[in-house]
Amino acid sequence: MFPRNFWYVAAWDHEVRRQELFRRTICNEPIVFYRKDDGSPVALEDRCCHRHMPLSDGVLKGNNVECLYHGLVYEPSGECVHIPSQERVPPGTGVKSYPVVERYQWIWIWMGDPQLANPDDIEDFHWMDDPNWRAKGTRLRLDGNFMLLVDNLLDLTHLQFVHPTTLGTNAIAKEPIKTEREDNLVRVTRWIPNSPPPPFFQRAGGFSADLLIDRWQVIEYTPPAFVRLDVGGAPTGTASIEGDRSSGISMRNLNAITPETETTTHYFWAQAHDFRIDEPWVTDLLVANVHEAFLEDLWIIGLQQENIDSGTSPERVDINHDGGGLQAIRTLNALIEEENDPTPTAQAAE
Repeated sequence: MFPRNFWYVAAWDHEVRRQELFRRTICNEPIVFYRKDDGSPVALEDRCCHRHMPLSDGVLKGNNVECLYHGLVYEPSGECVHIPSQERVPPGTGVKSYPVVERYQWIWIWMGDPQLANPDDIEDFHWMDDPNWRAKGTRLRLDGNFMLLVDNLLDLTHLQFVHPTTLGTNAIAKEPIKTEREDNLVRVTRWIPNSPPPPFFQRAGGFSADLLIDRWQVIEYTPPAFVRLDVGGAPTGTASIEGDRSSGISMRNLNAITPETETTTHYFWAQAHDFRIDEPWVTDLLVANVHEAFLEDLWIIGLQQENIDSGTSPERVDINHDGGGLQAIRTLNALIEEENDPTPTAQAAE
């Protein structure tokens, strides 16, 4: 199950183009996206109300969509305004229209009650547009449940074992983590002090292999499935642990994880950095290294999902480093339970 009353990332802005119909499934719902003449995005249920033909296979006529099967025409509101075979359109004939907002280079969609859709509630990913940062990313497809990816990102212990040639070193797993929960935010913090820089940091930050650095990993989860990583490192002894990062490098790994179905996921991510921002090749290097690591993660999670789908997997065993993932799952489950609770609130009862 998925929480509905949230904004999800539906697409990169460049994926939804003028004069084109674009289909994507989100939370088990087929949706067609397009842009109106003024460039603003539209999202409609991708299923004609007459015989369930995908509207994404239809024709754009101005700001409206004509179904390929029998020619029913829908406005951006989802209302059917023309049926070629009859003069009158029955009241209420139409398809679902979703609130959409374009922000941070992404198209955001509200999957729940449209009356509750407030753009001010869109998660903060300002690094994507901040002139003091450079950011670049892409979308990957995950053959696994979206919360398996959240769990993966909230425990970076696996870097040592899954990504030894890019992000990992042997110093990670032994270091403790601190897990905090504030309302619907889960934060996991780990310091890896006085340790050699991983290959990724050597290439990006110019650290020599024999230099010792203090490395930080601060990970924040907010529902339904946003994970932002504040990662970096500075030479040991330069006060980064006390809060002065000026001698090191800082990066943000930005993750918007959108369920397609119960067992498939749209993975939108970007890597942002605040150093050497006038050198595009540095950005490309960072993205290439993270992309390589994420492909390894998706392979791991796909194998997990295969075992889960077998129906024979026993209850999993949790260990010390699982605190962040467990808190995220509890947060999400509580929100789903609240959405599905038929008991009216006190305000509604009044």
